Amino acid sequence: MVVSEPTFPAPSEGMVATMLFIVADQDRTRDFYRDVLGAQVVLERDPVIMQFHNTWLIFNVGGSPTEDKPGVTMTTPADPSRVSMALNVRVADIASVYDEIRRRGGEFMTPPIDRGAEIRCYLSDPDGYIIEFGQSMRRP
Repeated sequence: MVVSEPTFPAPSEGMVATMLFIVADQDRTRDFYRDVLGAQVVLERDPVIMQFHNTWLIFNVGGSPTEDKPGVTMTTPADPSRVSMALNVRVADIASVYDEIRRRGGEFMTPPIDRGAEIRCYLSDPDGYIIEFGQSMRRP
């Protein structure tokens, strides 16, 4: 799905899901997701909001607990070799996506690997969040 005009994630009814990432540098992160992954900027800063195909990504700096999240400190990943969440992107043609993202400067951990039910590969963003690209080999 190609987004022609980015939209703001504010439904007039029902709900919409977004993903919040706590980042060290909003500009660096915005540039990575725009330039390497092709996401479209909806809001430049504070927070950065981007539309990546049918998903909205929100990037904001961390902070101390607040009255609506008492006892919770928001921070970037402490150790990029230990993952507790990942952005999982399903694609129709992993070879072309891999080639395109590499052309734009993305550095994958490995080339796509055939795991039987899917072919997948991973890269990380500037703060160490993992992004999985996978092509399902299962057909309906």
